[in-house]
Amino acid sequence: MPTRTRRQRQVLLLLLSLLPVCLLLALAVGAVTLPFRQVLAVLSGCGGAAEAGGGANTQLIVLQLRLPRALLAALVGALLGVSGAAMQGLFRNPLADPSLIGVSAGASAGASLVIVFGGVAAADIWQLSMVSLGAFAGGSLAVALVYRLATGASGTSVATMLLAGIAVSAVAGSVTSLLEFSADSEMLRRISLWRMGGFDGASYHRVAIAAAVGLAVLLLLPRYSAALNALLLGESEARHLGIDVARVKNRLVLLVAAGVGVCVALAGIIAFVGLVIPHIMRLLIGPDHRALLPASALAGAVLLTLADTLARVIVAPTELPVGLVTALLGAPFFISLLLHRHEYGMR
Repeated sequence: MPTRTRRQRQVLLLLLSLLPVCLLLALAVGAVTLPFRQVLAVLSGCGGAAEAGGGANTQLIVLQLRLPRALLAALVGALLGVSGAAMQGLFRNPLADPSLIGVSAGASAGASLVIVFGGVAAADIWQLSMVSLGAFAGGSLAVALVYRLATGASGTSVATMLLAGIAVSAVAGSVTSLLEFSADSEMLRRISLWRMGGFDGASYHRVAIAAAVGLAVLLLLPRYSAALNALLLGESEARHLGIDVARVKNRLVLLVAAGVGVCVALAGIIAFVGLVIPHIMRLLIGPDHRALLPASALAGAVLLTLADTLARVIVAPTELPVGLVTALLGAPFFISLLLHRHEYGMR
């Protein structure tokens, strides 16, 4: 136990150290590479970037273009990571993913509906595009339907929720495919790019929305760490330990749906993070959700910030969809951990 606790602290400290480094790297690197001293001068606001050899252009690039994008990437990564850890604990399955409750497929259908029937119009409401609002509405509707199907007189069944999520995701996927079949080339390209995820539309308004939801989710989910630990033993054992299982399941689904729904609405579908980050953290520090939830949030923020930075520079000035980069970054590392899983006490 002391060894595992020590490892948990080491991993958390390492992630806490890496996050600001990744954020600073995201501000300095891009189509135009800036010296770190200029970036720090702009962020400090002490004399601006002029004394450091920069100017108004440097302030524009750092403060208006890269800073909101880096912050949004970190927030979305944290939400996806912690939501994935919560879902894997709820389903008692390390291969579970936040999309299992239908939010991603529903959001994709909602966004596709807006793109096809709204054309290329850029109507905004509260500084959010109609595509984002459609995605959030579609994801919320899908989660509500899954939850309704899984809830009966005896409560909410996790197994039924999983099956309902698969069914609803299949229906939503069919709707999306039908819309893609009827879309023209421009609409089809917009749907494809949106489904790959990206932060090109980042703004401080979107950061504020993600921060508000993220703060609630990141503060409330750790309160259920003990309940998630108990659920690993099974629902019956958790009830014997005094856990209100029905209430915990309801709260967890609501929090995960809110967190992932906002992520999908603001950044599109970014796969892989919610699945692999919690699994990697579990291999490194064990299944205790008291450490697993914050570690997954920090690791998700680090991974997605780094992935978005690479997406901007690999084929600069063109940007790659960040979802492609997360797969390219995470999959080899994940495979490596699985090959050496015995070193982490896994079988």
